[in-house]
Amino acid sequence: MTNERITLLKTASAEIEEKKSRFIGHASPVKNESEAQKFIADIKNRYSDATHNVFAYYINGGACARCSDDGEPQGSSGYPTLNALKTSGADDLCVVVTRYFGGTLLGTAGLARSYAAAARAAIDAAGFARYGTFTICRVSVGYGEYQKLSVKLGREGIKEDYADFTDCVTITAAVPEEKLAETSEYVRDITQGRGKFEKIGEEERLIAI
Repeated sequence: MTNERITLLKTASAEIEEKKSRFIGHASPVKNESEAQKFIADIKNRYSDATHNVFAYYINGGACARCSDDGEPQGSSGYPTLNALKTSGADDLCVVVTRYFGGTLLGTAGLARSYAAAARAAIDAAGFARYGTFTICRVSVGYGEYQKLSVKLGREGIKEDYADFTDCVTITAAVPEEKLAETSEYVRDITQGRGKFEKIGEEERLIAI
């Protein structure tokens, strides 16, 4: 085990069916309770015709955690959904499970299994990522050198956030700490020292695992 902080890579949905009831799980990474509440509100608005929209979120190692049965029998849906989040190995995530009633009562145990299964399916569909620290860099090179630089960044998995084409090409890119020295050296080499490589900030971003 490591001390890396793990969360979801992206927002995703997955659907299961139990005795003609549809359970649609929606999972998303969230940074705080405000983002979680916005995600919940968006899903409830999108699926306003559903029988229930059960939610749970788990943030900052459980320091901020909440769930709701949204009208289902008490304890049958919110807590099983929250438990799926707690046992996923991820942090800073929110799940909403939308249910369309199929006409057959499932009982407390059946509901608990179905809501937890839909939550886990959505989490699996979202995938996992770790938090990494990136240095935001501003790089200025000539037009001919930019093509070489762009290929190099792509091979290293470094994303160009923005490019400005004037008398030269100036890009901003998020560079992982472990690739900072190598990238700076590459800019110096391809421009024979004429290029500019500036560190303008630091940012936490997600890295797929």
